[in-house]
Amino acid sequence: MAAIDEEMSVVDHLTELRKRIIYILLVFVAGLIGGLFAAKPIYDYLVTADSVKGFVLHAFSFWDGIGMYMKIAGAVSLVFTVPFTAYQLWAFVSPGLRPVERSVTLRYVPYVFVLFVLGLAFGYYVIFPMALSFTVSVTRSMGLEETYGIAEYFSFMFSLVIPLALLFELPLVVMFLTRLRLLNPLRLRKIRRYAYFALVFIAVVITPPDFISDLLVTVPLLALYEFSVLLSSLVYRKQLAADAAREARYVRGAES
Repeated sequence: MAAIDEEMSVVDHLTELRKRIIYILLVFVAGLIGGLFAAKPIYDYLVTADSVKGFVLHAFSFWDGIGMYMKIAGAVSLVFTVPFTAYQLWAFVSPGLRPVERSVTLRYVPYVFVLFVLGLAFGYYVIFPMALSFTVSVTRSMGLEETYGIAEYFSFMFSLVIPLALLFELPLVVMFLTRLRLLNPLRLRKIRRYAYFALVFIAVVITPPDFISDLLVTVPLLALYEFSVLLSSLVYRKQLAADAAREARYVRGAES
């Protein structure tokens, strides 16, 4: 009988997970449709920015314009889908949390949106111009004739900006997992060298193949990790204090 109940519990969890995933996909598609309407003004803004002045962007296939609009629409959709995904993750695990934990972790969801937008802004206004300036200067120093395609320009931009925006969620993820007692600062410090290696690897993968771009992305990622350790320490200390207070109340109650 217990085995049947456990099997039903697993089935219920999988059904709930599938429902949450479907909700996320629906929001992403809705955001994609809305993003298509916003693609033109966003495109006009991006191609008049200082970083693109002096370039003549070309279309090398009939699909380049459509593909560019889809990339912009996808980025717009992510702005809304990422925090919604965080909420669905909270809704999936919240039944296993205590009321206090459920209330505290729910407060993290709005910050998912804030950190994602900050990551987009940092990637676009700081990292992307530096990487673009460096690559263009190398091209010109080699005496090469510059002919840039619009698809390549936006692919280069989004390959830097979108992963960086997602990685800006790291501090919040660490705080959430610390709140669930799946992580703590001691464990984070213990795996620091492996985390550094993983972050450097990610920076090398998402950036153009040059040392400057790798460095420009690696340094903020390492800083984000250390900031995550600091936030985890704050949450962990509060947990230890709460545990100590609860244990003291239990001892007093037992003695009385």
